[in-house]
Amino acid sequence: MADKLIMYLQFPLVRYALIVGVLIALCSSLLGVTLVLKRFSFVGDGLSHVAFGAIAIASVFNLSNNMYLVLPITIISAILLLRTGQNAKLKGDAAIAMISVAALAFGYLLMNLFSTSSNLSGDVCSTLFGSTSILTLSKRDVWLCVVLSIAVLLVFVLFYNRIFAVTFDEVFMRATGSHADGYNLLIAVIIAVIIVLAMNLVGSLLISALVIFPALSAMRIFKSFRSVTVFSAILSVFCAFFGMLISILAGTPVGATIVAVDTLAFFACSGAGMVKGGARA
Repeated sequence: MADKLIMYLQFPLVRYALIVGVLIALCSSLLGVTLVLKRFSFVGDGLSHVAFGAIAIASVFNLSNNMYLVLPITIISAILLLRTGQNAKLKGDAAIAMISVAALAFGYLLMNLFSTSSNLSGDVCSTLFGSTSILTLSKRDVWLCVVLSIAVLLVFVLFYNRIFAVTFDEVFMRATGSHADGYNLLIAVIIAVIIVLAMNLVGSLLISALVIFPALSAMRIFKSFRSVTVFSAILSVFCAFFGMLISILAGTPVGATIVAVDTLAFFACSGAGMVKGGARA
């Protein structure tokens, strides 16, 4: 198995896939803690369905690079979702459900009405659950992912204290004169970028797992925001890397394999948390 792995790693496409997978997992985990604590866990699910609808539009117009259409649409939807979720008449979970279902339905409808492929069911399945396209990335795709990932990391580090404040006490932040809406908007834009990056890796239906599972796993062991965030990032990178290696060696679907590893890690962390809690008692 080691020889087989070494042989695969000699191919640049495999190395590209591992680099992109690790970067996406790292970025996804950073804001997962914030989304869980703000009870917006399914925002990734809603935005991923919006991205699916945007991909359907891009396929109708035969765009060679759908990123230029999918990314702006997803970012705009994230902003609208944030604004709608703050409306007292339409709470956050209801807004997510509405946008999620509508985007998924319209996307599938467009792909049926204006199909440009002879294998529509295969295209839909690969978009929803991920595909082997992560193993066919070009250098341009890799550099785009690297640049966007670095931008996400820099924004998170630079605005860490503000993100921490808006996560735990948004009311107090507003009372002190800070622009809470602006930082909520920043979080929404970052999440939108992460969702678009993760589409090729795990598919639109599995993105929420990539965002939420590491955060929930870390919360089973650690209590402070910083410790949870750091451990969540480390765990997410490990699960993505290990899951992709298993997928390459065993020929299993990339996205489903990564999510399966994340699920096992969650149960392992839950067990460790119980042991840790029992030892303290």
